[in-house]
Amino acid sequence: MPLSEREQQLLEQMEQALYAEDPQFATALRETRQRALDGRRLALGVLVVLAGLGGLIAGVALSFVPLGVIGFLAMLGGVLLGAKALISVPEVVQGGPASSTTPKAKREAGSTFMGKMEGRWRQRRDGEHA
Repeated sequence: MPLSEREQQLLEQMEQALYAEDPQFATALRETRQRALDGRRLALGVLVVLAGLGGLIAGVALSFVPLGVIGFLAMLGGVLLGAKALISVPEVVQGGPASSTTPKAKREAGSTFMGKMEGRWRQRRDGEHA
């Protein structure tokens, strides 16, 4: 059952509050969820490659070219799906400014997206208390 618009807004506010209070904990939660999703994608990619290999072999054995082509395309799709699972793509946090980080903060925060977000948060927090 999908969330209502009000529930989605409350969830977003709770996420933002979690990032504000403890960015490292929030980052750890997000990374754990992302790793589990990547493991599923990788397993699905392997299964699709194996199914495509079976289709390719069956197409060659039966001399039925369309089945072989479909098997090859399935193998290609499975490899792409598995490769996408191995390459981590940073998630974008909604509502954040895109270019408010100084070059110094970028170097200090690290190269990961969440590192940059934590650097921005520290910079904003230190600017308010200074």
